[in-house]
Amino acid sequence: YVTDHLPAGTRVGIDPTLITAEQGAKLREALQAKSGDLVAISENLVDVVWGSARPVRPEDPAFVLDVKYAGETHTAKIARVREQLERDNVRGLVVTALDELAWLFNLRGSDIDFNPVFFAYAVVTNDTVTLYMNEAKLTDAVRKHLDGILVQPYESIFGELSAMSVGLAESEGRLLVGKTASWALVEALGESNVKVDSSPIVLLKALKNATELAGMRKCHERDGAAMANYFGWLENELLHNGGNLKLSECDVADKLETLRREQDLCVGLSFSTISSVGANGAIIHYSPQRGSESLLDTSKMYLCDSGGQYLDGTTDVTRTYHFGEPTRWERECFTRVLKGHIALDMAVFPNGTSGFVLDPLARLPLWEIGLDFRHGTGHGVGSFLNVHEGPQGVGVRKHYADVGFRPGMTITNEPGYYQDGDFGIRIENTCVVVKTDTKFDYTNGNGYLTFEPVTMVPIQKKLILNELFTDRERQWLNAYHQTVWDRVSGRLDKSGLGYEWLKRETAPM
Repeated sequence: YVTDHLPAGTRVGIDPTLITAEQGAKLREALQAKSGDLVAISENLVDVVWGSARPVRPEDPAFVLDVKYAGETHTAKIARVREQLERDNVRGLVVTALDELAWLFNLRGSDIDFNPVFFAYAVVTNDTVTLYMNEAKLTDAVRKHLDGILVQPYESIFGELSAMSVGLAESEGRLLVGKTASWALVEALGESNVKVDSSPIVLLKALKNATELAGMRKCHERDGAAMANYFGWLENELLHNGGNLKLSECDVADKLETLRREQDLCVGLSFSTISSVGANGAIIHYSPQRGSESLLDTSKMYLCDSGGQYLDGTTDVTRTYHFGEPTRWERECFTRVLKGHIALDMAVFPNGTSGFVLDPLARLPLWEIGLDFRHGTGHGVGSFLNVHEGPQGVGVRKHYADVGFRPGMTITNEPGYYQDGDFGIRIENTCVVVKTDTKFDYTNGNGYLTFEPVTMVPIQKKLILNELFTDRERQWLNAYHQTVWDRVSGRLDKSGLGYEWLKRETAPM
């Protein structure tokens, strides 16, 4: 847009902290092709106008994530990062992504809604580790935890990188900077002193250790108990307690949050709940707002996409239910979405297969009648971190073709269908990538993988059109529901609505 609409020779100013180095290089190249240039400005003009009215940066204290949840000490993680840096022949790593910082130091925070992260930077070299983090965030426990690590003020990183650039230039050494790092950081170091590439922490974080995987399974069991209590309560309110056309999307989302927070180790939500009825369900990232939300209606589909943050893991689950009598078309669409979900879940594939390759499995039942959905089929999930985590994913984005699945990764399985102005359907489980045995091994020892669903919430059988459902798919659903019952029922009050609801919804087809 800039190069098409501005005259040749235009110099464009930009705050370099708000654009990645890669984005800056592309825009500068395009402007220079028209005798213009991209200029980094030291003072953001919007901030000047904003003045004292600009909200202050959050200064909530960080806290230590116990190794009983992390599964590995931060010193061991730093050692693994250093090993990778040596293999990459770089002098150090500038860490800028907030979830990477939280993972590396076994710290968590609350600076970003729904994401347990904190504002900071870090530089890891062969012999030093410096964390750039404001004083207000450092409790006594955090200081003790960071013993041996130099802590400097947050804003001082730019000056220190500039000073470091002199030594790097003289020794012809380079620092690795992640692809999401700002242009300002690269400018401070000097482009010749920098290697811009994927941070090694991205993959290290994605490969969950045994403790993190155990926590992921357990937190989903507790989350499943909250969801059973929620849907048991909601069904009763709508059908027996006069709640139909009285309860709003926001009302029921607030109830779900209350039930989640009652579970052990729950810290909060992992994203704003998508509580959507009827046509609102067809808006893929819909979020109800007080004053404009819709009322729940038993004659319409209800889609609920929600998740929680627990000390031992992060959850993300979507279920679509109908509390009245669904139409045949709604049932057909639901069944085709479920068939795609099951096909992806049952897939067995060579170690290292990408989500780009697997994506069609979830879409084929919809493609058969000319339908599709316009979002990715799956994303990684953090361990008490961001609910969206890379580098792995299932979808048609080009970069998904570059990352193969490995044991210990997490991934969501969430095909859907959205009929504008009418209804939306999505069925989402969080899964763990696990090894599986096969009769033969054509990979010469590399092995095969499959997905293990860890989400423990029933899928509504009433919405299934039986003539489209195969025996193998019924067996999958019955086995999944038996697992849900076995893992969740013991966490529920046997006299409660959630227990009775779970018992009925997990009964075999």
